[in-house]
Amino acid sequence: MTAHAQRYLELSRNRRKPQLIIDTDPGQDDAAAILMALGLEKLDLVEVLALTTVAGNVSLHNTSKNACVIADWAGRSDMAVYAGAEKPFIKSLVTAQHVHGHNGLGGMQLHKAQTPLKVLHAVAYMVDMLTHVEPYSVTICAVGPLTNIAQMLSLAPEAARGIKEIVIMGGSFFHPGNVTPMAEFNFYVDPHAAQIVLQAGVPLRILPLDVTHQALLTQARIQDLAQMGNDNGPRLATLLDHYERHEQASLHEGGAPLHDPCAIACAIFPELFEQKRVHVAVETQGQLTMGACVVDWWNKSKAVPNVNWATAVDDVAFFELFNAAIAALP
Repeated sequence: MTAHAQRYLELSRNRRKPQLIIDTDPGQDDAAAILMALGLEKLDLVEVLALTTVAGNVSLHNTSKNACVIADWAGRSDMAVYAGAEKPFIKSLVTAQHVHGHNGLGGMQLHKAQTPLKVLHAVAYMVDMLTHVEPYSVTICAVGPLTNIAQMLSLAPEAARGIKEIVIMGGSFFHPGNVTPMAEFNFYVDPHAAQIVLQAGVPLRILPLDVTHQALLTQARIQDLAQMGNDNGPRLATLLDHYERHEQASLHEGGAPLHDPCAIACAIFPELFEQKRVHVAVETQGQLTMGACVVDWWNKSKAVPNVNWATAVDDVAFFELFNAAIAALP
């Protein structure tokens, strides 16, 4: 690891270890994000409290099954996994099976998970957890549609007392949308939930397409994973190779944006990212702009800024830290 990446590690170790709930819709890049977080947990840089699942990339049935399988891959059959919302607040569910395969993990043959799915609903879990923890102590990494989090904040606004911050992969401003010309997938799937979260008054960081398209997964970087001497490096290389080939054919950018691990990285290594304090809203009615972000870049509205919006990432250090996390796994 270079001295540059090592500096981010040292900065992280000098802070209180984050406690994370990962709200997710696995998803190939979600799988990479979860494995990154669990690898960093083995390096004693974070504590992962639970995985909560939501419908998005694929159905809730598949996202929940996949989360349990991914926990198994990391040797964490003790991981708490809770299933949440099976559809958005108002819109019909739109999935991304054409990107992630029919089961969300590139059509990969999956074993029967040893990690059990908890009976309690994800929203009920978050309400109970966040109302009983130390105030402002838990970070939520949201890497799918924001339906669970919006439900939690709507049904039990007092739960916000337990939230240190919500780190969100979603939205776009300068970069075109990836599901419509204007909208990023997570915000498009449930724009009403996104707007509820943005208006909730809790600390927010957003990793938009503007920055995730700077963290490009190339074939060379996939080979770095493939050559690791553990099970999860080669496994993730196989999974992400399917993803990279699809995204490369679609985007022609020289690689595939590794969206969701950026949220994990920002929660643990915020210095990796340049960020700007801005006011953000989400379009919930426009026929052509549904799910698009309205980012008040120059504070024209005089609205109070509500988001730390990521604008750039140290991608070399990001991938070094990502690889270190995956290498720490079985």
